[in-house]
Amino acid sequence: MKNIALIMILVFTLSSCKNDKYTEPPATHYPADVEKILVSNCATSGCHNTASKDAAAGLDLSTWDKMFDGTNNGAVTIPFRPDFSTLLYFTNTDSTLGLVSEPRMPVNGAALSKEDYLLLKDWIFSGAPDKDGNIMFTGDASRHKYYVSNQGCDVVSVFDAERNVVMRMVDVGLNAGASPPESPHNVRVTPDGKYWVVVFLNSDNVQVYSTETDALVSNISIGNGVAGAWNTITLSSDSKMGYAVDYNLGRVAIVDLIAGTSTTIGPFPITGSAAPNLHGSALNKTNDTLYVTCQELSKLIKIPLNNIFDYQDINLQGTQPLPFALKPHEVAFSPDFTKYFVTCQDTNVNQVRVYTTSNDQLIAAIPVGRYPLEMSISPAKNLLFVTNQEDNYFPDVKGSVSAIDMSTLTEVSRIKVGWQPHGIAVDEKQGVVLVANRNFSGGIAPHHASACAGSNGYLSAIDLNTLLKLPKYKPEVSVDPYSVGVRP
Repeated sequence: MKNIALIMILVFTLSSCKNDKYTEPPATHYPADVEKILVSNCATSGCHNTASKDAAAGLDLSTWDKMFDGTNNGAVTIPFRPDFSTLLYFTNTDSTLGLVSEPRMPVNGAALSKEDYLLLKDWIFSGAPDKDGNIMFTGDASRHKYYVSNQGCDVVSVFDAERNVVMRMVDVGLNAGASPPESPHNVRVTPDGKYWVVVFLNSDNVQVYSTETDALVSNISIGNGVAGAWNTITLSSDSKMGYAVDYNLGRVAIVDLIAGTSTTIGPFPITGSAAPNLHGSALNKTNDTLYVTCQELSKLIKIPLNNIFDYQDINLQGTQPLPFALKPHEVAFSPDFTKYFVTCQDTNVNQVRVYTTSNDQLIAAIPVGRYPLEMSISPAKNLLFVTNQEDNYFPDVKGSVSAIDMSTLTEVSRIKVGWQPHGIAVDEKQGVVLVANRNFSGGIAPHHASACAGSNGYLSAIDLNTLLKLPKYKPEVSVDPYSVGVRP
């Protein structure tokens, strides 16, 4: 019996050993040389692995895919752009090789060697591919995206809307690294979703990019050889035409986005003013009349595009004039085009004024926060959102967003967002309102260094259902983010 028992124990032991197979560690999908650096030094216990990431700025470097979810402050690796990839900032110890940020990573560990740092830098420059050569954020022609113009850095930040991180940084303008910057002031996405279009304060060009590839499609000269300051561009509903507005000289450039040509009209003299200082613009329902605000006055001009010399200047003061200019910044039509809204930025006013489209009569003056500027509309919620850049309604932050009910024409909520909100865009698909926080004067110190002169700005997001700021959404972008566009 003892022999039989011994045999049974031996058989059980051998069979157990046979079934206890070696299990390979989870695949990281990094190239082998990159995996050796990041997984060994960074994705370690208590640091940037899945178990510890919440205490390490939310960054998980345990796999190639998770790396692209970024941190609580946004992307760390942007394909092809080592100059904007903060993964490099925190692992660099030599300022002659690139930006250096504190705390140096890995914390409490040996710094990366110069060779390892340069290997990471070259890897990101080549697109930060995985071990099979795949590059993140490619292969989806219909990807949902956001576009943010950074007028302090001549770049447009391209966001993947699903991951909420910057997926590409696109140099815009004609002269990379120009000083002063060409300043991309306004970015718009064509209604058909095929292109994004940008105009510049310090460059007489309109640039058109593909939303599929984010590559330049055309550069269109505007201004007829006379330098201007091009604030905004409004796009026709058929996505074929653009109308760029010159603040300095009171002109409008009519741009054929398909043919790549332009005609500049104006200036448009305004009674009692040497310069109309044109700024905001919008097209009526039939796209045959352009409405443009005169930012330093109390005027708006209506330009019939089939007879530009028959333009009208509309006095926005109404029957009870104020002793100071309204300084209208932006104009936007209601979804049914029966009325239009004008933000009046003079700090004595701080109103959104509402006019009937049929006869340009004032029907409401809605008090909002200090220095109201940009607007965006949610047709699904019947709400108009307005950025109040210098509002002090909330004591610990400069700026707010007003939500206005377009039926009652009243402010229904004042929303706390980031520092100095300016650009704004509703994304009905994601159920959010995106806000570009300029953060340029007395703002909150950014978490990351900047590849350009100045402090980074960032995006905030408002939940369309609750009208509250999303608490964990604060991805940094480059310097002075000014406007936001959404690819439908």
